[in-house]
Amino acid sequence: MQALTPDDYARLQRLRERYHAAHAHAFKVSAGGNPRLSVDMLCFQPLGAALCGALITPLTLSLALVPPGDATAQAAGAQCTVALPGGRYPFIAEWIDDDSWLWRCELLDDLSDLSSLEEANRLAQRLMEQVMAAQADE
Repeated sequence: MQALTPDDYARLQRLRERYHAAHAHAFKVSAGGNPRLSVDMLCFQPLGAALCGALITPLTLSLALVPPGDATAQAAGAQCTVALPGGRYPFIAEWIDDDSWLWRCELLDDLSDLSSLEEANRLAQRLMEQVMAAQADE
C-alpha cells in the first residue's frame, strides 16, 4: 500500500472541514443523526490519481473517491461504477461547495447504534480492509 503525502493529508483535512461546514445544519436537524459522531475521512489510499477511503458522518458511512485536483468536474448526481479489489461499487458525484466535490458510495445509512467516533472509525477501518482486499475465487 502506498503512503499518502503530506499534501494529500492536508487536502483531505480541508475537504473534511468543508464537508462538515456544508452539512452541519442537516446533521443537527436530521432525525437519524448520531450526535456522538462528526465528519471524518480516514483510511485513504491512492487509487490511480484519486484517493479512496471512508467518509463518516453523523448519518452515514460511505466510500469516497477524491479525484485529483485537475480532474474534470462532474455534475452533481453523475454516476459511475468503480472496480475495487473487493468488488464493484456505484458512486455518485457530490458537490460539497462551489470548489469541492467527490465521488461517494453510501454503504451504511444508520449509525445510530455507534457509541463514539472511535467506534465508527474502527468500523470504517474494517470496511476498508474488506473493500481493498481482493475477493477469493469461488
